[in-house]
Amino acid sequence: MKNFKEMKYLLLDLDGVCYGKHNNYSLEKVFGQVSKRMTMFISERLKINMEEAKKLQTDYFYKYNTSLNGLMIHHDIPPEEFLKYVHTIDLTFMKEDKIMRSELEKLDMKKFIFTNGSAEHAKNILTHLGVYDLFGRDKVFDIKDAGYVPKPEAKTFDLMVKKFGLNPKETIYIEDIAKNLSIGYERGCTTVWLINDEHFGKIDSDKDYISHKIENLSLFLKEIRLLKSQ
Repeated sequence: MKNFKEMKYLLLDLDGVCYGKHNNYSLEKVFGQVSKRMTMFISERLKINMEEAKKLQTDYFYKYNTSLNGLMIHHDIPPEEFLKYVHTIDLTFMKEDKIMRSELEKLDMKKFIFTNGSAEHAKNILTHLGVYDLFGRDKVFDIKDAGYVPKPEAKTFDLMVKKFGLNPKETIYIEDIAKNLSIGYERGCTTVWLINDEHFGKIDSDKDYISHKIENLSLFLKEIRLLKSQ
């Protein structure tokens, strides 16, 4: 972990990283709502039953990295309409994570969000966690910024680098979906997988392109901070 002292940029995925077991919010509690609304949207828009809609949603997710990508390719679904519908969820259960906020504030690195979701969804999540002001829209790269081409496509990663002006070789990149780290590693990032039990998240978690594995984001940020202060 010695190279962490030289790192200048912190790149965080949103869902499953900014919240998860480490702050007592399972991915299912948030993304479960999103997933149900995806199924409802597909069922209503394509006029198929919920079972067929769920199967299509899952198939597209595994084949195209987001269900939206598959829906755009095969059904010409308007992405903005889809994103607004599926991200209309109830987050009243989510409270501020003061520990995470404290570690983010103390960490002397430029911090960014890199998500396959929408900027509006990121704002909603980060506001409820009490950390949105540490980022703001200009430090969030969302699926619209990516031209709706999801991670881990190289084109999307490169667009993110251009927007933020970061140097991958000076970047710690944290994801809960292991395979999304592949292009970051290729570009020179120090890659970190946040360990989880989600089937899709664990795929390729044994690959060499994962530099480190962690269980708690806030504790990891503290470790980096302490190393950088030595």
